[in-house]
Amino acid sequence: MKVCVYCASSNKVDEKYFEATRTLAQNLAQDGISVVYGGGSNGLMGCIANTTLQHGGKVIGILPRFMDKVEWGHKGLTQLVLVNDMHERKKLLIEGVDAVIALPGGCGTLEELMEVITLKRLGKFTKPIIILNTDGFYDHLKALLDKMVEERFMRTEHVDIWTFVDKPEDIIPAIHNAPTWNSDAINFAAV
Repeated sequence: MKVCVYCASSNKVDEKYFEATRTLAQNLAQDGISVVYGGGSNGLMGCIANTTLQHGGKVIGILPRFMDKVEWGHKGLTQLVLVNDMHERKKLLIEGVDAVIALPGGCGTLEELMEVITLKRLGKFTKPIIILNTDGFYDHLKALLDKMVEERFMRTEHVDIWTFVDKPEDIIPAIHNAPTWNSDAINFAAV
């Protein structure tokens, strides 16, 4: 199994986010699940890579060349793929993965998460999307998504696009128990 992990590159975030990331990385490595992520060496990005590798897991980084030039890239990965731009990076991050996991992060993480939710809504990505809501980090996003459904900007079945979990230990079971989604999702007739 291979999962994409979206997460932050900031080293200044609270230790609780690093702790949750380390737990997730250990669980993924122990279950033989490879990680595909943004290729960075700092913050939660560096933490997911380092911890997964320390526990014998495989880590593939997808990094735009301009970021590699300023030495943001992790030098010890199983594989580092350099791409031309952010658009190509996002495309390759989810290519061939079995699930997407979003950890707490900033605008980049949020943008990646919203894009993959949109792709799933359109039936272009059909795998589980798991959002780790460490200490309520994503409570407001969950409320906004619920509001979109309540106000009929999305249909009630669209809540099956994502799964929120509170603890990193719940991520792998959430992947296995995620509702089935297929390419028929593009049906707009029922909107």
